Amino acid sequence: MKNVMLILFIGFLGVTINAQDKPQIKFESEVIDYGEIAKGSDGVRQFKFTNTGNAPLVISRVYSSCGCTIPKKPEKPIAPGDAGVIEVKYDTKRVGPIRKTITVYSNAVEATKAIKIKGTVLDKSVLEKN
Repeated sequence: MKNVMLILFIGFLGVTINAQDKPQIKFESEVIDYGEIAKGSDGVRQFKFTNTGNAPLVISRVYSSCGCTIPKKPEKPIAPGDAGVIEVKYDTKRVGPIRKTITVYSNAVEATKAIKIKGTVLDKSVLEKN
């Protein structure tokens, strides 16, 4: 029984030490709410994040659930303690609700992270009535 406990402790210690040498991505917000916006208005928003880990953060890919949403990742690694931005551009020529997911792939402890945008694009005539 002692051997089993010792093996479990060493395994846990190894995982903990390994996680300390990795980057960690911490978003200010994992959801951006556009609210109600007019058709054709500016659809660019930014997800701000910080590397709270102990190694450089490399975002290898950002993928959108739809062609109407175009994400842009940082090109350079983000040093520990530094901040970065993932820019998202939604096509506001499409009237209706916005519910999209952007998947972020990186070398962080949590290698895949989902962030979301939501809101509603309204025809300008609807907005003018309100």
